[in-house]
Amino acid sequence: MEIERATIRNQYCSKMSSSTASGEINNLIKVWLTVLTSLTYSYFISSKIRKGLPRLLSLLPIITLFFLLPLAFSTVHLSGITGFFVAWLANFKLLLFAFDLPPLVSPPHSPKYNLLHFISLSCLPIKITTQNPNKAKPQVQLPLMNYIIMSLVVVLSINIYNYKHYLHPKLLQLLYCIHIYCILEVLLMISTRVASIVLLRIDLEAPFNEPYRSTSLQDFWGRRWNLMVTGILRPTVYKPVRGYFGERRWAVPTAMIATFVVSGAMHELIFFYLSRQMPDGGMMGFFVLHGVCLVVEISVKKRLQWRLGVAVSMLFTGGFIAATALWLFVPHMVRRGVDTRGMEEYVMVARYAQMVLKLGENSGYIFPSM
Repeated sequence: MEIERATIRNQYCSKMSSSTASGEINNLIKVWLTVLTSLTYSYFISSKIRKGLPRLLSLLPIITLFFLLPLAFSTVHLSGITGFFVAWLANFKLLLFAFDLPPLVSPPHSPKYNLLHFISLSCLPIKITTQNPNKAKPQVQLPLMNYIIMSLVVVLSINIYNYKHYLHPKLLQLLYCIHIYCILEVLLMISTRVASIVLLRIDLEAPFNEPYRSTSLQDFWGRRWNLMVTGILRPTVYKPVRGYFGERRWAVPTAMIATFVVSGAMHELIFFYLSRQMPDGGMMGFFVLHGVCLVVEISVKKRLQWRLGVAVSMLFTGGFIAATALWLFVPHMVRRGVDTRGMEEYVMVARYAQMVLKLGENSGYIFPSM
């Protein structure tokens, strides 16, 4: 009887996986056709409108639509990726485009971006480097072996989740942090690699710069972690706020805090897409805390004449980031069930691939059974 029940359950899960996967593929096609159409309109129509408020008004329907598109998906991964690529990065780039600012506006004394460049720069987490602009080949030098190792870490962690009931909760949450970092860096690397192939003769910056080697919060957030987000928050939030307060003493700290507040708000939005639950402030608390600590860190470094050694600085920085992530970031994700749904999607994909490839009942796959 137990074998029969297991067989019926597997057959039911396979049907559900097939139905869900097919529906998500259809949604994926519709959503990205909408994105391409909207960006084509922005390139040909909005670009001809006078910069400033008139162009912004012409882009507002697109920006509103981009905020809604992630809701078309029911899976964590597709809604999260679309939320990050389209609702966050693309919308912020369009806001800058409304005022004729990079990255969607080509640099002075350079050929105007064509439609392919415009679309790629809009909806992919990539940034054109300003170094060595005359070289013909892309300057993205990615350590391929590192990404292979990260991919293996992701696969290994997925299998370990099958035994999560035997792991200490904090150890499991630390594993979630490693998993998120590895899968995010691999995803952005793939986007950068694809874009560097499609956009010939364009040099692209690497999305990460070994964040595990950070020696301070300023080093981590400003020069190493997710540089695509840093590159878009600086012109959309930090510079305008700092410019508004001018030479006042609190201009820089206020701009820093504002940047982290906006980042926290966007992370709350992303987690809303993932869980379909209203924000509870967990993400905002994490980023506001780091913003305040960054301001304190910079202030202390200006007043002190001595510096900690590199190894000690890396240890303290990594420990603080890990501790605050385990305190505020990861529990927020676990409370909303994002981790469980994410693992279920790996199983769904594996079962769908098994069905499509018509593998035998005993062929198995490397993902957990949940």
